[in-house]
Amino acid sequence: MSGRERKVLMKFFVTEQERDMIFEKMGLLNTENLSAYLRKMAIDGYIINVDYSDIKKMTAEIQKTGVNVNQIARRVNATGNVYEQDIKEIKEKLAEIWRLQRLGLLKAR
Repeated sequence: MSGRERKVLMKFFVTEQERDMIFEKMGLLNTENLSAYLRKMAIDGYIINVDYSDIKKMTAEIQKTGVNVNQIARRVNATGNVYEQDIKEIKEKLAEIWRLQRLGLLKAR
């Protein structure tokens, strides 16, 4: 042990399922050295953090537009009339959806 390069011991607990997943991923890389694998992943591995806020906003806008369209469709079916304000409202909501989509695509670049 005196000639050991790495002298700091690190320990952590995992569930049996997590352990199995670790060994499965090790198998995909054709490595049997657990220490080397964990060290490599801890130092060189990366975490991808995805911001879904734009997608959530767009989903909410789409949902609102769908509700509005359903309300308008019920009114049209009941009265036989289409109101200019209803069409304007739908166009505004669709413009907001397109704006959010363009913003999301620009951020993704």
